[in-house]
Amino acid sequence: MRAIQPTSPSPSTATASALRTLELERAGIAALEAELTRAPGSGLAAAFDAAVELIGNVRGRVIVSGMGKSGHVGRKIAATLASTGTPAYFVHPSEASHGDLGMIKPSDAILLLSWSGETAELADIITYAKRFQIGLIAITSSAGSSLGRQADICLQLPAAEEACAGVAAPTTSTTMQLVAGDALAVALLEARGFTAHEFRQFHPGGKLGARLSFVRDVMHTGDALPLVATGSKMQAAVIEMSGKRFGCVGVIDDAGHLAGIITDGDLRRHMDKSHNLLDDPVEAVMTPKPIVVAPDIMVAEALALLNEKKRSVLLVVDGARKPVGIVHLHDLLRLGAA
Repeated sequence: MRAIQPTSPSPSTATASALRTLELERAGIAALEAELTRAPGSGLAAAFDAAVELIGNVRGRVIVSGMGKSGHVGRKIAATLASTGTPAYFVHPSEASHGDLGMIKPSDAILLLSWSGETAELADIITYAKRFQIGLIAITSSAGSSLGRQADICLQLPAAEEACAGVAAPTTSTTMQLVAGDALAVALLEARGFTAHEFRQFHPGGKLGARLSFVRDVMHTGDALPLVATGSKMQAAVIEMSGKRFGCVGVIDDAGHLAGIITDGDLRRHMDKSHNLLDDPVEAVMTPKPIVVAPDIMVAEALALLNEKKRSVLLVVDGARKPVGIVHLHDLLRLGAA
C-alpha cells in the first residue's frame, strides 16, 4: 500500500481559507440576527422570549444535552449558564439512557441541541421530558424535525452554509448554536439583575477572579498603614514613609480623619536648599483631599483608577473618611489582577 504523503497549504492559501471560514461563520451569525429582528414578538424572537421566561421560572436546574459537536457546544452553554446565575449542568445523552435520567427532576428545564433535530440518542431524554412534563427547549435548524415537534419551545436557527462545504463538518452551525446559548445566558443574567459581586462567588480563580475581588481583601491594614498626625514635622513623615515603604504617608487630624497625603513626588517638589525641609510642618507639604477608595469597591475599579490618575498607591477610607487601609499597584500585580 502506498503511503499517503502529508501536505500543507502555503501560507497565502491558509490565510485565504481562514478568511473564507470567518466570512461564512459571520454570515451565519448575521442570519441569526436578522431572524431575531425580522418580526419582533413572533417567530424566533417570540420563541427566544418564551425560552428565557421558562428557564427564569424553573425551581430546579437547566439540563443541557446534545450529541457530537452539539454536545461539546452544550457543555460550554451549561458552564456559561451556571457561572452567570442560572444553575445548569450537562448530561450526555448516551449516559442518560443508562441511568443518568435519574439526575433530571420535574422541577428542571431541559435544553437540547441538535442541528438536524433527528439525533437518535436524544430520544430517551425527549420521552422522559414528556412523561414527567418537564419543560423542553430545542435549539435546532428544523422546527419540523422530531426534536422540533416534541419541544415545548423550539429555537429554530436559520439555515447556513458550513465553512467546509465539501465535507459539511459542523462549523458555522456550531458557532450559531454557541451564540444562541450565549444570548440565552446573557438575557437571563440581565433579567435576574445578576451582578459582578455574585459572579465573583462562582469565579474566584484566575485573573478574572482577582479583578472581581474587593479592595478590602487585598489592602494593608493596622500597623502597616503609613500615617502621621497634623502638626507633625516632616522629619516624622519621612521616617514613617521610609519605614512603611509605600512611597507615601497619610496625614490625619485629631479626629482621625484623612487630611492629606505626602508622596515621594511631594518631597521632590519641596526640596529647597535655602531651608531644612525636615523642619517644615506636614501641612506645608501635603496634598489635601487625596484620591481615595472605599474598601468595598472591586479590585478592577481600583486598578482602573490607578491607571487613570497615573498613581501607584491608594489610601482606603471608611464612610467617615478615616484611613482603614492602603493598596499598592504591586499588590494587584501579585494578585494577577493587572
